[in-house]
Amino acid sequence: MNLWGGRFESSSSEALAALSRSVVFDWRLAPYEIEVNLIHLANLVQQSIISKEDGLSLRKALIELGQEIDSGKFTFSKEDEDVHSAIERGLTEKCGKLGGAIRAGRSRNDLVVTDFKLYLIDHLLEISSQVVELIKAINYQTKKNFELIAPGFTHTQHAQPISFAHELSKHSHALIRDIDRISDWLKRNSKSAYGSGALAGSPFVPNPQLIASELGFSGVMENSIDAVSDRDFAVEALSCIAILGVHLSRIGEEFVLWSSSEFNWVELSDAYTTGSSIMPQKKNADIAELARGKAGRFIGNLTTLLVVLKGLPFGYNRDLQEDKEPVFDSVEQILLLLPALTGMIESAKFNSENISAKASAGFSLATEIADYLAKKQIPFSEAHEAAGACVRLCEKNGIELHQLSDSQLMQIHPSLTGEIRNLLNVESAVKSRNSSLGTAFDSVRAAVSELDKQISKIESEISNHRKQLSGMIS
Repeated sequence: MNLWGGRFESSSSEALAALSRSVVFDWRLAPYEIEVNLIHLANLVQQSIISKEDGLSLRKALIELGQEIDSGKFTFSKEDEDVHSAIERGLTEKCGKLGGAIRAGRSRNDLVVTDFKLYLIDHLLEISSQVVELIKAINYQTKKNFELIAPGFTHTQHAQPISFAHELSKHSHALIRDIDRISDWLKRNSKSAYGSGALAGSPFVPNPQLIASELGFSGVMENSIDAVSDRDFAVEALSCIAILGVHLSRIGEEFVLWSSSEFNWVELSDAYTTGSSIMPQKKNADIAELARGKAGRFIGNLTTLLVVLKGLPFGYNRDLQEDKEPVFDSVEQILLLLPALTGMIESAKFNSENISAKASAGFSLATEIADYLAKKQIPFSEAHEAAGACVRLCEKNGIELHQLSDSQLMQIHPSLTGEIRNLLNVESAVKSRNSSLGTAFDSVRAAVSELDKQISKIESEISNHRKQLSGMIS
């Protein structure tokens, strides 16, 4: 069914119809369109564009149609061009020609933006909720490992000893920022385009603010041309997902390494790993690997939409049909990935003995020597040289830093005394980094406690946002 064609003498070619057909993917918007139609119908009845009697018939038909869409009883057909034409077909099947009355005062241009925004508000809230569950899983493991000391790495080389809880909880802090980005998205993009018509506004929507409020939006866009042209909200959503995807990819990379035989830091549950069709001994961290792989997909979807939008004139252009598939794909893939990654982390068993075994390897305590000298008011450049000389001497003699004799220490720098050996242990190194963002045990406990408070606040905000969404949107 087409919603246009009055001025055309012949029907569309099969090639055009196939190219124009978007219903196979924009059908995801159907529940949101029913909600918008119900509120638009009430507006038309209030203005006597549709009689009260006809309005009741249409309302009943829309509610039935919404239920049939939810159950799968009603869906699109091969003749439908898009979600809008499919739903109007459903209405006309129930109400006859009266079904077409719902189209008064609106355009597919403002309708699709409204539907699309409602879809994204709904699904970004669900993504936030799933990220919360992932953070809880990470924090659960963090709390079990507050006093476990691990080697810290930079450039994948041993750097300094750290609390393993600090290592784990770094991901929670990054993921909190992902939720913050979604929260910012909601503040900026919870504005309705409804009432814009094709681009000039609608004489039958005199109070778009009221419709916006009834749909759960926080306000109305200020310019009707901008409203139907705008896809910033879709780009921003894809950006939020892409950045989140990069964070999940980095988590995945760590778990791939940590679960390898070479590290053997973590054992992943059988429920969250796979095997090999030829090598029976294999236990593969496929979820972690897929987290890495899907990041490329999320970045690609963001890039796709940016390229589609580049250079478009204002007003609606059919190029904008290409805005939905990248969004739907990213939303659906991230919602597939998050529960799997959460389960993998929550069920993981960390090998504390292996994690702590090499906490001081690679002369990772050398910085303690430089810091010791700096506290004696030795310029840090000089202290750094002395610490490096200690490492060089140890490498030459096949010993560790704490095995340097008093005479060897004094030979390297006159301010180096045997006292330094009391500081050349991983416990002392970790304990000394006791600022609010440091790796000391108490610092990490305080930071994780603060994370728990933030999570409680975020869950409350998600709940409040969901309550603002009206009717069938949940």
